Amino acid sequence: MAIKVKAVERELKVGKDAGKYRFMMQAEIYNTLSAQKVISEASVRSGIAEGALSAAWDAIGQVVKVWATEGHSIAIPGLGRMRFGVRATTVDDVNKVSTGLITTRRVIFSPSVEIKDELKDTAINITCYDREGKIVKRVTSTDPGNIEDPDSPTDQPSTGGNDNPGTGGNTGGGNSGGHSSNEPIGD
Repeated sequence: MAIKVKAVERELKVGKDAGKYRFMMQAEIYNTLSAQKVISEASVRSGIAEGALSAAWDAIGQVVKVWATEGHSIAIPGLGRMRFGVRATTVDDVNKVSTGLITTRRVIFSPSVEIKDELKDTAINITCYDREGKIVKRVTSTDPGNIEDPDSPTDQPSTGGNDNPGTGGNTGGGNSGGHSSNEPIGD
């Protein structure tokens, strides 16, 4: 299997290169699989009745919602961990701290080592399209498979190996994007 990516030649509308054409890459998404499709496939692979899996799926979803809103980092078996967090503007005075400083609420997913390794080992096939929509080139990956790791303390990509169980307290962290005065709080 391979991840399919398309690179489409498009005119840039903003920035210093506005008006110039550049190839923009994005993963091709086939479609979103429904919960029922996942349950049916899991039933076939596990031998557990669909009804039992469906009830468990619903119950697990409810538990995850409740525990995440209580501030827990929740293990998702075989996939990684999920937790809620926020981004907020910083202030220099405790009297200025308020919920108005929160700029976004976030769902944070930290993939397991196995998922990172699977992604690292998966080939990437790129199909390039010119501005008229014609295929002009096909590329298959030969890269080392570096994986972006939002929990990594540096800007260097991770190649796996950090499962980050999320058992520590809030030790701060870098600003992984957005305006420089925004920093993650609670993650």
